[in-house]
Amino acid sequence: MSDQEPHDHVEQGQTLGDANLPVEAARDTQNVRRAFGEAYQADGATIIPVAKVMGGGGMGFGSGGGDTAHAQHAEGSGGGGGFGTRVKPLGVYSVRDGQVKWEPAIDVNRAIIGGQVLVTVLIVAWACVRRARHKARRWDYLSARAASRG
Repeated sequence: MSDQEPHDHVEQGQTLGDANLPVEAARDTQNVRRAFGEAYQADGATIIPVAKVMGGGGMGFGSGGGDTAHAQHAEGSGGGGGFGTRVKPLGVYSVRDGQVKWEPAIDVNRAIIGGQVLVTVLIVAWACVRRARHKARRWDYLSARAASRG
């Protein structure tokens, strides 16, 4: 970089934020409150939503100048991190008159894909059986034709 270009690196001693912020965000996201939602009342029953919560994250930091033999101005620093969460609804617990009932959530997309896979497998199996029968009939025809000539 030339001396006229602005520097995007962090000066020594300067901070960009709280380093514990990603850890605190992960702690807030990955807890039992996410798996068991707030209970609420509906039609005289207490409903407790349940979900499967998964997540992961990572952080890194780098510094240094790299290989100065190939770089005119070797500078370096950096850092970063990331965190991802997936929440999948599983169903609800319904509490009515002291009785607890589990009501699973139905994933319609998964059911549709499963049906499509099943239909595809059935079509392929039917085609394989039909082809085998056709080959058997063709073989019988050719065998009978050869026997009548001989």
